[in-house]
Amino acid sequence: MTGSVLTATALLGDKRVHRIGFGAMQLAGPDVFGPPSDPEAAAAVLRRAVERGVDHIDTAQFYGPDVVNELISSTLHPYPDGLRLVTKVGAVRDEVGAWLPSGEPADLKRQVEQNLRSLRVERMDLVNLRRFERDAPDMPQPPLADQLGALAELRDEGKLDLIGLSNVGEDSVRAGIDQGGRGIACVQNAYSVLDRTDEAIVQLCRDHDVAFVPYFPLGSAWGGRERLAASTDIAAVADKHGATVAQIALAWLLARYDRMLLIPGTSSLDHLEENLAVERITLDADDLTVLDAIG
Repeated sequence: MTGSVLTATALLGDKRVHRIGFGAMQLAGPDVFGPPSDPEAAAAVLRRAVERGVDHIDTAQFYGPDVVNELISSTLHPYPDGLRLVTKVGAVRDEVGAWLPSGEPADLKRQVEQNLRSLRVERMDLVNLRRFERDAPDMPQPPLADQLGALAELRDEGKLDLIGLSNVGEDSVRAGIDQGGRGIACVQNAYSVLDRTDEAIVQLCRDHDVAFVPYFPLGSAWGGRERLAASTDIAAVADKHGATVAQIALAWLLARYDRMLLIPGTSSLDHLEENLAVERITLDADDLTVLDAIG
C-alpha cells in the first residue's frame, strides 16, 4: 500500500506541511533509551510514513541518545524534496538514560551541530528549544533571551531556519513571539482532550498565527490510551465514526486550531496507518460539544 493519504496542510513558520506528521521518539528502545529491538521494523515505519505523505518528522539527538537520528539518516537519506526535519535541544541523556538539562548557549550550539552531523544535513528546518518550565518549574534555567540569542546566531549562520519553544509557560511564549526579527514558528507543549492546562497558550498561538504541536496528544506519555478508553463520552463518539478512541482524540486536536500540527509516534506499521487515517474523520458540532466538555 503506497501513495500519499494526506491532503490537509498548514503553515509551520513559512513552511507548508501536512497536518499529520511523525514523532520519532518511539523508534528508540524502551524508555527512549538504546536501540530498537527490531531496527529493520523501525526503518520500515519511517519509509512507510514518507511514502504515505508525511513531510514533517520530529526527532532529537537525545532520543536514544543518537539512535533515532542515525536511524532516520540511514533510512531516508538522501531525503525526499519537501521533507522537514525538526529537532529539539536543551537536554541530554547520561550513561544510564537519565534526562538532564543542558541549556547554556554553548550547549545549545553544540547540540545543533550534533544534530546536523547525525542527520547528515547542512541546515535544520526547525529547532525547538526544550526548557523545563512545565516539568521542573523550580529548576534554575539559563535566561530565555540568551538561549534564543544563541539559536538566532546559528540561524544567521545558515545552520537552522526556524526556532520553536517546547515545554514552556505563557510568559516564554510571549517573549518568543516578541523576539526581534523573526519570532518563534511553533510551540510544542503537552495538550490533549484530557489535559488542557495550556489552553491559554493555544489561544496565544491562534492570536499570533504560531503553529502549535501537541505532545502527549492522548493525555500522557504512558497509559493515555487506557485513560481515553475509560471515557464513555469519547467511546460514544468513536463508535459513531467507526473509529478508535485514540483517533477521536487526535481528530479533536485537528479541530481545535487550523495550525495545530500532529506528530503522533509509533513503531508499528498498523498503528501508523491508524494515525494517518485520522485526517479523514470530520467531527460535527455535536461531537465537539461532547468532547469539549471533557477537559
